[in-house]
Amino acid sequence: MLSFLSARENGTHRPSALSRAEATRRIFSLELSKDRDVQRIHDSGVNTLDIDPVEGRYLLSGGTEGVIVICDLECRPQENYTCPSVCTIGRSSRHVHKYSVDTVQWYSHDTGLFTSSSMDKTLKVWDTNALKPADVFRFETIVYDHNMSSVATKHCLIAVGTIHSQVVLCDLKSGSSTHVLRGHKASVLSVKWSPRDEFLLASGSRDSKIMLWDVRRAKSCLSILDQHNGEKGKGSTEAVNTAHNGHVNGLSFTSDGLYLVSFGTDDRLRLWDTMSGKNTLVNYGKVDNVSRKGSKFTVSYGGSPDVAFVPMGSNIAVFDIYTGEYVATLIGHYNNVNCCTFHPLYQELYSAGNDSNILIWEPELGQKTDVAEKKDNKQSSSTVGNAVQDTWSDED
Repeated sequence: MLSFLSARENGTHRPSALSRAEATRRIFSLELSKDRDVQRIHDSGVNTLDIDPVEGRYLLSGGTEGVIVICDLECRPQENYTCPSVCTIGRSSRHVHKYSVDTVQWYSHDTGLFTSSSMDKTLKVWDTNALKPADVFRFETIVYDHNMSSVATKHCLIAVGTIHSQVVLCDLKSGSSTHVLRGHKASVLSVKWSPRDEFLLASGSRDSKIMLWDVRRAKSCLSILDQHNGEKGKGSTEAVNTAHNGHVNGLSFTSDGLYLVSFGTDDRLRLWDTMSGKNTLVNYGKVDNVSRKGSKFTVSYGGSPDVAFVPMGSNIAVFDIYTGEYVATLIGHYNNVNCCTFHPLYQELYSAGNDSNILIWEPELGQKTDVAEKKDNKQSSSTVGNAVQDTWSDED
């Protein structure tokens, strides 16, 4: 880290380089927190987590029993601190979901609103202060996943994936389902809006396909991603394009929106260029996918390189997104991990699973090995050296 400080002082590196290097060090040194945990409220498995993007303070969780919990992550300066539950929508509430909650998400601009979807065929929009639904969208079939755009300014659409093959778009403003996106041939297990383009939506299905949609178009489907990159002789016609050799049950965009990471029941992760729609052919090796519904994996933010945190049985596998290199395995859960979410402000990871525990993975602040500095050591040393080198010759 001293080389980055020296380079910044000499003006050879931008201040953002130091910030990126420290974020990278923190991401690559995550370990199970020794003195912080989250109050255990769920009596059964936890399916989904989300951290509010406004303050980065409140953690939302949904469980298999239908219960929704909000915890305060703000840490007090004391040892063995437990992040307390602020409020709970439990079985005693008449508004609670009847069955398992598979997805929860904060509204991106205000913690006064959050959404949840469940196996009880409903999507609920909650008033956080009143702990009551402000609106309820009812479907004829089970809801597997939903997602709101974090960058949208011209629409308030919620994309919903159900057991049917269509992606349903629900409008928060009108309180109704505006239209559906048709193209898949089986259940839609995962939907994600791009963080770069508010009108770009990705969906993954049991038909092994990933479809990219522009919701402004009459023919909304932009492309069907092909794992063979459309090579001749490999069945690259639109009718048979497949992204995986199994169900596609996990999607996550990188923070810049330039790449899409997909996870399939063929035990493979794939990285896609969202501009060209091409498979980058990065090899992550075999990554066990035990979930037959949605897999809530996440991608880090602010590092160089960024990594993917992928639930793999009772552990969390960590991979370099752009090279496929295995980085680490986070071990701490006693049963299958269902979900994880990354905290971009503090480079922390939160995970939950069938053991009913929500675990905190935080950087080892005393770690001496600097991943970013080792990676850029040659470049930084030569750059700094050139800046301070005595260029006078003996003849001068």
